[in-house]
Amino acid sequence: AGGPGSAMAAAAAWPELEAAGRERRRELSLAGAAVAERVAAGGGRLPAALLALPLLQSLELSGCAALRELGPGLAAALPALHTLVLRGNALGPAGLGAGLGGQLPALRLLDLSGNGLEALPAALGGAGPAEEEAAVAAPAFPQLRSLNLSGNRLRELGPGLVRAAPQLQALLLSGNRLRALPGGLLPPAGGGAALPGGPFPLLSRLEAADNEVEELGADIAVLPALKSLDVANNQLRELPAALADCPRLKEANFRGNQLKDKRLEKMVNGCQTKAILEYLRAGGRGKGKAESAREEVRKKKREKQQKKDGGDGEQDELEEASKLLVKVLHVSENPVPLVVKASPGVKDVRPFIVCCVLKGVNLKPGNALKRFLSAQTKLHEDMCEKRTAATIATHDLQLIKGPLLYDVQPPDELKITPLGRKEIKAKDLLRQLQLEAEEQRKQKKRQNVSGLHKYLQLLDGKDNYPCLVDAEGVVISFPPITNSEKTKIRKHTRDLFLEVTSDTSLQICKDVMDTLILKIAELNRLTLENKEDSGSDNESDALCGPVNLNPSQNVQLMNLPLVVEQVRVVDTDGNLKVLYPSKTDLTTVSSLLTVIR
Repeated sequence: AGGPGSAMAAAAAWPELEAAGRERRRELSLAGAAVAERVAAGGGRLPAALLALPLLQSLELSGCAALRELGPGLAAALPALHTLVLRGNALGPAGLGAGLGGQLPALRLLDLSGNGLEALPAALGGAGPAEEEAAVAAPAFPQLRSLNLSGNRLRELGPGLVRAAPQLQALLLSGNRLRALPGGLLPPAGGGAALPGGPFPLLSRLEAADNEVEELGADIAVLPALKSLDVANNQLRELPAALADCPRLKEANFRGNQLKDKRLEKMVNGCQTKAILEYLRAGGRGKGKAESAREEVRKKKREKQQKKDGGDGEQDELEEASKLLVKVLHVSENPVPLVVKASPGVKDVRPFIVCCVLKGVNLKPGNALKRFLSAQTKLHEDMCEKRTAATIATHDLQLIKGPLLYDVQPPDELKITPLGRKEIKAKDLLRQLQLEAEEQRKQKKRQNVSGLHKYLQLLDGKDNYPCLVDAEGVVISFPPITNSEKTKIRKHTRDLFLEVTSDTSLQICKDVMDTLILKIAELNRLTLENKEDSGSDNESDALCGPVNLNPSQNVQLMNLPLVVEQVRVVDTDGNLKVLYPSKTDLTTVSSLLTVIR
């Protein structure tokens, strides 16, 4: 048993917690080798001093293999918590149970990815003594909007999750061992007390790629808000016709499954989601009268739902008419294709990279450049999960000298001229950013730092840092921190070099790149339509004003596709590692983008 001396020693071992309490911080992020050592020394659980920070709204403790328990009382001690990120630890159901027991009434985002979970904790509807009580008790997470359970070992999900988190909008389950979907996630029809609005009335995004799913159940259609479904790389042999009854489904990824219907298999690899749903709606091939009759009933239900939702059918027609065009230039058609060579060292630091060239962008009028940069920032916050899942870098193609080398360098040797700064060694840049971050925290009395300062912990414990180097030996990108002033995009930039890197997976790089190209195409269309009031903006960007085109010129320009040039990533021997965009890329955004190949 420890006396006052041991308590003081424990507090001194966690200076971050002491500072957070003293400065009344709302946000706290703990990461790195030193944190892992202290957690291990404390028996693999969170320090008790954390429970003395009732003002905390955001807590992250990731990449700590020593963390096996949250310890009791976390939910009761942190009632204001709205973001809890516990990615890449070693938390099991029991280790999570005590900490998540009780209510977290304000929690909106919970990330438990990469913990090796084989079952859900009781608080999230998993089996346990609290399961029966949860059926009648108030939801444990009444405001939870996003739940990330990817990269675990889950084989099934129980219906208790519906009660624990009824307001879920995004459920991420990729990289588990699930056999069926929705499976046990939805309560059986007529089982238990009725749920207001049905199960998961707000769930719009469901991801379950890279599992062992053999069955996609027809009850998927009971999710009224489902817009995006990803079941790529599973063991599906067929797709249910009921998918066509999902009234809002716009994006679906079925690639990497061995479908029995070979025509359907070709469609999922190259067609838009709408075409796939129409095919399923028509019953595929060889369906009889009974199926046709059932389809007629489903059609009437769907029309009724669309009227109720305010005319989604008309909206679909409008979307089809205003699709954005992108043309892919194959590497064999390109006289001077850009190539990226990846060195073996990146495997242990940040192994995944996807690149392409995008030509024909117009950033000159009004606030076009500002909107472009804002879209990139939003992608970093949302889809890239604050750069922890992936990082985007965009460059002016004309300022790049190829071929490029994706390499690693020691922190005291890597030199870069960061955006808006002078040339500096990576080690010194991180130290400078750390000092700036501390200054920000003191001024704001919280840990909510901005800009590059939010991403410093992502390189903790790395002996080498990743970088992209041009043919002249100049570092043009230092992910996930910054890219170079040398290749900075300006208003006159027309052609872009885009890169996405990740230490998580190649697929997240491709998905982010797909979405980035879609966003740029949307912004380009908006610019050409002159839908901006640049005259009322006081900032200097507005001085350029909109482009004055007559209507016929405008229509011609809007119908000109952006050109995406394929870029190969090869190893040091020249063997192909990645080609983007390949035939199967850009299909996840195909409901909004027409790709000419």
